[in-house]
Amino acid sequence: MATTLNRILKHRSVSALNKHHQGLFSLTRYENHDSLPSQMPALRSTTRSFLDFYKFGNKKAIEDERARLNDEMNRGYFADMKEFKEHGGKIAAANKTIIPAASAIKFPVLAVTFSNGKSLKLPIAPNSNEVDTESLVVPKVSLVCLSFRASSQEMISSWSKPFLESFGNRKDLQLFEVSFIDKWLLGLAPIRKLLLRVLQKPNNNENSVLQRQVGYAFGDHYYFRKEIKVLNLLTGYILLLDKSGRIRWQGFGTATPEEVSQLLSCTSLLLEDQ
Repeated sequence: MATTLNRILKHRSVSALNKHHQGLFSLTRYENHDSLPSQMPALRSTTRSFLDFYKFGNKKAIEDERARLNDEMNRGYFADMKEFKEHGGKIAAANKTIIPAASAIKFPVLAVTFSNGKSLKLPIAPNSNEVDTESLVVPKVSLVCLSFRASSQEMISSWSKPFLESFGNRKDLQLFEVSFIDKWLLGLAPIRKLLLRVLQKPNNNENSVLQRQVGYAFGDHYYFRKEIKVLNLLTGYILLLDKSGRIRWQGFGTATPEEVSQLLSCTSLLLEDQ
């Protein structure tokens, strides 16, 4: 009888102790996290906002890339070649007069590297960092010749040579011939350094005040091309910039005698105007 009574009392004590522990556990759980239910909506809202922002940014990037891919497919090599055969690179006639400053677009910033390893950003304008760091003089007029493929090198020369001959004694002019190299492998530092050494050309205008500066632009320049409306990559693009870096005149392909005359005339007018 005593043994049975002891068992009953022991069982009740254990049950009471377990209930006490459970009560303490439950109390502690809610004491430590009593603010959690009120914080959850804010946490969910923050997470949702971040995910929405990420999806929006990702969606825009996808749309931009899709538009670019479509554009590149529509204007591929074969389309350029077909067009080139039709007009020989002369996609349009050169401007006969200067483009008014009010309607002229700004030349996009372009990083150019020269064969000696030096680099700068075009255009050289009064607010350019290059002027402050390199003590460069802001030219009144700059002729920038752009070549995206080797096929346009001769076209570039048809403009730059007569320009150099006519204004070779001027200190307030700049002449740049820029070739674009878009292969990522050639843009890697060791290969680029070697390539620049190979591409180094002798200076045939040492006695000329105006120097022909040959530079190279490495990397992807899709958006640069879009800004200045470069469509056919097989032809050359000739741009005359004023002191503020605005495009005031442009020519394409191989220069005709009449177009060379227009280039020289517009350059003289810009020099007087600046």
